[in-house]
Amino acid sequence: MSETTAQGTELTSQYSAQVASDLERNRKEQERLTGEIEALQNQLVALRHDHTVLVNIQGALGVPAESDAPAPEPVTAVPTPRKKAVSTGAGKQTTGEKPALAKKKRAGTKAAVATPAPRSAGPKLVDLVREHLTSQAEPRSAAEITTALQQQHPDRAVKTTVVRTTLEGLVAKNQAQRSKQGSSVFYTTPETAAPQADEQTPQQSA
Repeated sequence: MSETTAQGTELTSQYSAQVASDLERNRKEQERLTGEIEALQNQLVALRHDHTVLVNIQGALGVPAESDAPAPEPVTAVPTPRKKAVSTGAGKQTTGEKPALAKKKRAGTKAAVATPAPRSAGPKLVDLVREHLTSQAEPRSAAEITTALQQQHPDRAVKTTVVRTTLEGLVAKNQAQRSKQGSSVFYTTPETAAPQADEQTPQQSA
């Protein structure tokens, strides 16, 4: 009886050690997969942010947005497995029609989602920047214009990089002028620069 009890105790100890090892390995694997999922989600968030910035730059340059481009669909962390369709006689006839209908519905849904994507119901950023420059009597930097537009339009995501790109686009179209003071770059409109030249003329003639 004592030998049987000892063998049973030893066997139980071995099983306990094996289970503990398996649990630890399972826990580490879960931590590894969780870290990979979080990294992928962070990459997805960064890509969506870059997409928004690029769309804003495209709108600032006056390039029409591609309405036919499909809107990015949200990605869940853990995809749910698809259930296999039951292959019955009546089901085969309907399964041939359902994918086509599903595609049409999906395409209609994407088109409906893609249509309101560019929230350009209000004025474009290029128009806001041009109006702000026109209302200013002194040159303004991209950062100063960005701060002013953020205060005037708190509902819009105005970024300095997008404003600077918009200003350079206006300079290329001769709708704004660029001046440099030291290492800083300032922008004005031709209408703002003209009165300064007119004011200097009578002083020189006097």
